[in-house]
Amino acid sequence: MFECASCYDEYYYQEDCDEHMDDYGHWAECQTCDRRFRTHRAVEQHMNATNHWPRYECETCTSEFTSVAARDQHMRAEMHFERYCPDCDRHFMNRNNLHMHLNSKIHRGTTVVCPFCQSSFGTASGACTHLESGACPNAPTLNRETIYKVIRENDRSGMITNKLIGWKEDEERNKWEVNPNAYNGNSWECYYCHRGFGSASSLRSHLNSPVHKQKVYHCPNKLGSCDKQFTALAALFSHLESESCGMTRFENVQKGYHGIVTGRGLIAF
Repeated sequence: MFECASCYDEYYYQEDCDEHMDDYGHWAECQTCDRRFRTHRAVEQHMNATNHWPRYECETCTSEFTSVAARDQHMRAEMHFERYCPDCDRHFMNRNNLHMHLNSKIHRGTTVVCPFCQSSFGTASGACTHLESGACPNAPTLNRETIYKVIRENDRSGMITNKLIGWKEDEERNKWEVNPNAYNGNSWECYYCHRGFGSASSLRSHLNSPVHKQKVYHCPNKLGSCDKQFTALAALFSHLESESCGMTRFENVQKGYHGIVTGRGLIAF
């Protein structure tokens, strides 16, 4: 299995994992040169080899140190850890990475349940991906488009849905097929972004994913001036779960997702 570098979702194929990290910005990145890596171990090896580690600052106060050992000794003495998980004995590069780790299934388990097939997931965004991709065996008609239609009908004030004049439901339902001409001699090339894939099926999955679809959702945080928009409900949930814009708490997203995907209500912000 191939694991996402940030949310720890697992995939059978590396290309599917890479596509997930592209869609949700979940790559592990060097803090100095912004190079992207598939795992935190890989980015740490890169930063060690290129001396791209930043100065060793205390995670809480303004103290700085010339080595990790000296910094950690200070933080243990003063209880100043903010990017460290004591249960796993793991350090993280920033608060957001620690936050996502603590909210992953490693610590929270798989407590979010699909309301139709009772499959368990670690997060609401994971459960939404399950439904939007049409993977639920007990709700085969649910997908990104049918879920959006239900939510749009219930979200008359436009709290999380964009008012789209050009929304074409029939076109959104169509599934893309791959033309043999998409093979450029080296890889199967996407018609839009020109990204190459190792097989026609991988390109087909990419084309039928939300990556090139209309952005139909937006963050509801108007007071915080968050202008982020999303092609899928799972991406919106992932954004809210990160608490990056301060709109709501992770726990509220997990509690509210059931009402949203079944059309019974919106998240209580």
